[in-house]
Amino acid sequence: MNIIQTHPVKELGYNFIDKKYIPENSDEYYLRNIQNKSGTTYRALTTSELDTLVHNRNTSDNWNNILVSDSFDPSLVKNCKFYGLVRIGLLQPYYKEFHNLRLPVGLYNSTIISCDLGDNICIDNVHYLSHYIIENDVMIANVNELASTDNSKFGNGILKEGEIEAVRTWIEVCNENGGRSILPFNGMLPGDAFLWSKYRADDILLEKFKLFTEKNFDKKRGYYGKIGERTVIKNCGILKDVWIGSDAYLKGANKIKNVTINSDADRKSQIGEGCEMVNGIVGFGCRIFYGVKAVRFVMASHSQLKYGARLINSYLGNNSTISCCEVLNSLIYPSHEQHHNNSFLCAALVMGQSNIAAGATIGSNHNSRSADGELIAGRGFWPGLCVSLKHNSRFASFTIIAKGDFPAELDIPIPFSLVSNDVTNDQLLVMPGYWFMYNMYALERNAWKYQDRDRRTEKIQQIEYDYLAPDTINEIFDALEKLQKLDVREDGSALVSGWENSKRETVIIKVAEAIALFKELVQYYAVLLLVKQAEQFTGFDEFHSSLSAKLSRSHWMNIGGQLIRRSRIHKLKEDIRHDVMNNWDDIHEFYKEQGKAYSQDKLDHAYTGLLEILSISGKQFTPQLFENLLNEAISTREWMCKGIYQSRAKDYSNRFRKMVYDTNEEMNRVVGALEDNSFIQDQAKQLDDFKSTVAALIKKFKN
Repeated sequence: MNIIQTHPVKELGYNFIDKKYIPENSDEYYLRNIQNKSGTTYRALTTSELDTLVHNRNTSDNWNNILVSDSFDPSLVKNCKFYGLVRIGLLQPYYKEFHNLRLPVGLYNSTIISCDLGDNICIDNVHYLSHYIIENDVMIANVNELASTDNSKFGNGILKEGEIEAVRTWIEVCNENGGRSILPFNGMLPGDAFLWSKYRADDILLEKFKLFTEKNFDKKRGYYGKIGERTVIKNCGILKDVWIGSDAYLKGANKIKNVTINSDADRKSQIGEGCEMVNGIVGFGCRIFYGVKAVRFVMASHSQLKYGARLINSYLGNNSTISCCEVLNSLIYPSHEQHHNNSFLCAALVMGQSNIAAGATIGSNHNSRSADGELIAGRGFWPGLCVSLKHNSRFASFTIIAKGDFPAELDIPIPFSLVSNDVTNDQLLVMPGYWFMYNMYALERNAWKYQDRDRRTEKIQQIEYDYLAPDTINEIFDALEKLQKLDVREDGSALVSGWENSKRETVIIKVAEAIALFKELVQYYAVLLLVKQAEQFTGFDEFHSSLSAKLSRSHWMNIGGQLIRRSRIHKLKEDIRHDVMNNWDDIHEFYKEQGKAYSQDKLDHAYTGLLEILSISGKQFTPQLFENLLNEAISTREWMCKGIYQSRAKDYSNRFRKMVYDTNEEMNRVVGALEDNSFIQDQAKQLDDFKSTVAALIKKFKN
């Protein structure tokens, strides 16, 4: 039976907060008065104004509780019902226009309960508007319900006074059974989500994270919802307990409940037709369109959900797009792409710069009676068309997976590998270094693309986009150790064990080529950073003295897309446990500090890695050796540029790609001429610039 309570109509709009939660010597409006920052001085209605309001078919339970600004025009309020304390700002006889939506300034055909309404707003046909503070120049039309409750949390995983733990909103990332649950909060960064979800055996650390989240927000009951300046809302169903920033645009949304929508003039967020969003945070500059469903979620800034996408119990990193597919129980770092209606991702940690192709079902297969396990994918993860992966699985950085239904769990420790399911020979096939051998264009262009598309205006975490960085270089060293121990057969392949949970063979191909390639990449990575350092000095000795005297290569972690030395993360956890760090702001400051130190840390890592790969000491790093390394780096860059051109040129020379065009001119008009490719041209220019820099450096150090 539905329990429908009955109260006197004179109480409608009052007693928003239970009296036991109102501080002594305060009234139910004490938080509302703090929230209203308009600076408007309100007054009672004049007799003339009241007559005009009544004549325009407006009603109120108590006209004494309708307060207005000095420049209030009562002729712009028609056919409205007012309950409780309503305060109205300046209204002037204008109309406002936004994307062909034209509305007269004023309040029309609406029920308004205990709200503060800013200057020159347009409200028309809002059937139920309750307990909101609406700032200046807002336009709202055709909304069924726009209301806040006294215990509004606006998507944050906190509790209000008197609430029990069972009502708290958790996000069950990375694991379907909730074993890695985190609390959503406004301002949560991908690094925060990772740290919280990762260290599950550290009860003190987990409790600190929960405490930090609680401290970020007030537990008091009675906060009103907010709609920021210049926000436009039209043709929506239910908006309940929603906090909306300025300059947002909501059109045709079905339901938004318990959500914060961050937006401002420079980072406008939009939510479109048919969308339903419950219990979550929308970051600045987000786009959500066409039938999206999101429940228990965080969308970091400048991310997108489109075309029926489903995001449930998941964190979506900055500058990411999910379209036409379903993502459950996942933690996704920045710069993730997932399109196509039949893609599925579940219970996964995906470490950024990733692309999930059509038909991919990642983590969708139960192979026990319990919930699925977990999939961990290093950055650059690229499962191809119709890939099916079982849990548990783990992949090194920049793993590309060929089309296939992989029958068992995988643990691929070699970065930049192509993984194939060879059904004919009943074996797992792994090609290390595939990207550099056959798809250099995509590898280099993706690094440029993700950097170019990073629209964050507040870069608290410094995201690494280069494919050669401390994390991948360390993986290359680990790979070299494994590859050099293999018994290589005459065809250049070798067998390994422990990479797939099955009895069939795992075959590594092109072993010798991969070893040579990886050694060259370590050397190239180091020289690029050493060149930047060397340019600051007039002589080799001074440059050499500036380099690290560390004897061992540092270990690193990918913390939400930001690479940080593992020892610093251990120190961070100790500082949190021992109250050196007391809130999320302290942790975010830690990210900033690590970002400032990254260039030097990366240089130190590159130099020690170079000494290790060459098996020399720092004293053996001589001017002549450095000159040789510089020339070898030019050769490496030359074959990279050649690979970039050739991997793209295949699209123009392959007969089966060309067969859909009658002439080369038609092909060039459709896909663009190869010689006009701006990215290839830019790479060629960078090569020329690098050659010039190296020549100048060699000349300088010889003088």
